Amino acid sequence: MTTMTELTLDINEIKKILPHRYPFLLLDRVTSVTPGLKATGYKNLTANEQFFEGHFPFRPIMPGVLMIEALAQLGCVAMLLKEEYKGNLGVFTGIDGLKFRSMVIPGDRLDLSVELIKMRGPLGKFHGIAKINDKTACEGEISFSIIKNAAPIA
Repeated sequence: MTTMTELTLDINEIKKILPHRYPFLLLDRVTSVTPGLKATGYKNLTANEQFFEGHFPFRPIMPGVLMIEALAQLGCVAMLLKEEYKGNLGVFTGIDGLKFRSMVIPGDRLDLSVELIKMRGPLGKFHGIAKINDKTACEGEISFSIIKNAAPIA
């Protein structure tokens, strides 16, 4: 049974769920999560992010693949908080219909939201949207798989 209680998570709580670490942990806070169903969160982007140094250094922009990864991480947090998936590993498996709409630059806050579209066994799909100041930066569907007994030791 899925709990409908909404939770918020700070960076230390996120690190207990995801195996990612700097520079690949792309969530700073989860502002709302309904385990197994949906989540919102954000990533603050500073000029010190390593990818800005090499991705168009004279006009730095966040690589699109990292926006997708941030959405995938948020989706995995939502799923891994569901009682039946706690302690497992969420793996990003695909992208469908994803569109990039605007650039993300140093100083932006990337607001993220995901909502479960379907789940069949350990496989699922989220619809995700990344926004900057209420303007869509990217959106589309992200597929994932839950891998049992594969979570790293914290």
